[in-house]
Amino acid sequence: MSVRAIRGHRLRSLLTTVGVAIGVAAVITFVALGASLQADVLGEVAAGQSPSVTVSAVPADAQPGPPVQGQAVFTEHDVAEVEGLPDVAAVVPTGSVAVSGLSADGQTLGYNRLTASTPAYFEYATTATFAAGGPFEQGARELVVNERAASLFAANLSVGDRVAVVRQDGSRVNATVAGVLAAREGPFGGQSAPQVFVPTDPFYETRIESPALGTQQRVYPSLTVVATDFPQVEGVRDAVLAYLEGDSDARHLKPASYEFQARTAEDLVEQIRGLLDTFTAFVTGVAVISLVVGSIGIANIMLVSVTERTREIGIMKAVGAQNRDVLQLFLLEAVLLGVVGAVAGVVLGVVGAFAATAYVGLPLTFPLEWVGVAVAVGLLVGAAAGLYPAWSAARTDPIDALRYE
Repeated sequence: MSVRAIRGHRLRSLLTTVGVAIGVAAVITFVALGASLQADVLGEVAAGQSPSVTVSAVPADAQPGPPVQGQAVFTEHDVAEVEGLPDVAAVVPTGSVAVSGLSADGQTLGYNRLTASTPAYFEYATTATFAAGGPFEQGARELVVNERAASLFAANLSVGDRVAVVRQDGSRVNATVAGVLAAREGPFGGQSAPQVFVPTDPFYETRIESPALGTQQRVYPSLTVVATDFPQVEGVRDAVLAYLEGDSDARHLKPASYEFQARTAEDLVEQIRGLLDTFTAFVTGVAVISLVVGSIGIANIMLVSVTERTREIGIMKAVGAQNRDVLQLFLLEAVLLGVVGAVAGVVLGVVGAFAATAYVGLPLTFPLEWVGVAVAVGLLVGAAAGLYPAWSAARTDPIDALRYE
């Protein structure tokens, strides 16, 4: 009887199921898009991570989010002391050199900041794969560019080319390209930002007096401490923080409102996952609104159906139908509309997810459990939307129903 009632009003039933289908499809599309984005970003971040700890000094009240630029407090004395800790394979200091631009082959481009580090940076940075050449040498006037930076010049930079670094005071320092890093894709398929790397000696000149030694030393805002293996990472992190909180130069140099922060690759992955989960939950919540609209459509059509079939309800009750029979009849009709809409929504959602991920250049990651969730949602939406109309139909007085015009 429920199926006959639905087939008897094909267009009305079709439009009702379309409303549910659009809601379910929107939810599935956005969930799949969020899952695909998360898988791509986390895969990019976590792939081939080295067993390292990144140490910086940041404001104590810094909010969770992207890494905050640390204060330059780690002296060369601190670097040497941390290198001597148990299970530490290497310490890679990193800083930045403010410049005005780069010049090569008569072409000068504006460029703000160079990344200063040691040759060990390229040994432990998993994203540093050389397309040509190799690392610079410490103490040499050399630099390393990635392919994106090399392509900024009309004649692509290559190994052996001469590049003039334009300092902020207008002076120039000539350097030779030692290596070109291979292009690396970003989360949406595009290349990473242009990057230029230089050795701390002689380019990095941020210095301060070491409280421990009383001599002028280079001071860095960030240290990457590489452990001998992954099981030792947590122990290395604790040992580094214990040293820094003890009698280190950094403890004396950091502002009182700052604290030491030691992040492992796993910490970064978890933080990014939390941000992406929040993003996915937000866009999914927006999509749920259309599902609510679809459920209202089912409730509306069922109320209309109860009104149209008042005499039919009266006849059913007159020949012995119980309240539960009438309730089941209309409730089943609403559930069928919800389930059919949900199944159609799954198909539309898969197509929408494929189209959305293809448009933004992401590999599709489809959470299969959401197929079951979608069908369950269809059942719940149909049941919830049809409950009141079915209850209203079951309570209809048969005498009044038979007299209804």
